[in-house]
Amino acid sequence: MVSASDRATNSGNDPEAAAGKGSEPTGKGSGPTGKDSGPTGKGSGPTPARTSVWLDGQPPSRGRRTDSPAGLDRNRITEASVRLLDAEGLAKFSMRRLAAELDVTAMSLYWYVDTKDDLLELALDSVYAEIAPPREDADWRDRLRELARSYRELLVRHIWISPLAGTFLNIGPNSVLFSSAVMDVIRATGLPLERQTGALAAVFQFVYGFGTVEGHFKARCDATGLTQDAYHRHAMGTIRAQPHLRAIVESSDDLMAARGGDTVEEMRERDFVFALDLLIAGIEAKCDRTGPAATAAHRGQQPQQPQ
Repeated sequence: MVSASDRATNSGNDPEAAAGKGSEPTGKGSGPTGKDSGPTGKGSGPTPARTSVWLDGQPPSRGRRTDSPAGLDRNRITEASVRLLDAEGLAKFSMRRLAAELDVTAMSLYWYVDTKDDLLELALDSVYAEIAPPREDADWRDRLRELARSYRELLVRHIWISPLAGTFLNIGPNSVLFSSAVMDVIRATGLPLERQTGALAAVFQFVYGFGTVEGHFKARCDATGLTQDAYHRHAMGTIRAQPHLRAIVESSDDLMAARGGDTVEEMRERDFVFALDLLIAGIEAKCDRTGPAATAAHRGQQPQQPQ
């Protein structure tokens, strides 16, 4: 799985993503002509591995064809894709379902994208625009907390992005802005260059995992019609009713009591804040304080210039 740290360091270049894993078969109308689309669109054999919709040589938004539905463009298609993914999830997403949502034919969509993967990649990048840039005048610790929290909230709000973040290269404009903001903060820590990617991975792979689990738990609760607290009480009651599981739960009762928080969300928030504080403290402990420039950067200050 590729996290925000990998996007910032190597654009999330995953072998499965490069192989186009998860795309709809290209022999089912994957171009405006509806023909099998090898590299020439003539059904001349397997389609070569695709890398990214951002590298396909097409402009960011193709103009509307005279014979395509009025008002249809890439932006509208992308927005509808996000709405559909939020409402129904990744497993049910298809070109036909999206076409029905837009009240057009599935073939109409192929004037603007070549595959379903293109749509997923466009949708993924579009939601990264929801991550606000951190305050430029803030200390690196506060900026890191802001980015980490925003990324966590994004993962919870759009649970379908978790698998996609590790599938695509994540080199769209919004993803690149997020990666650049992350790298700027990591540079400001004062860590030596060879340790910066490790710090990046520690923080944002933690956030990725935390936000993914939180998002799926919330979605499960929503699907049952229960609040998170009601679902948690029901689940814990069911576990305690099993003799072989009761002892495990009871052995951690003191730990759960010390955790604090009156609700599931409060307990989760306490865990997130403390875990992130631990990671930041670890970065501080690893900072190289041997030189004035590194020390000043660690303190969020500008190094003094020689007289």
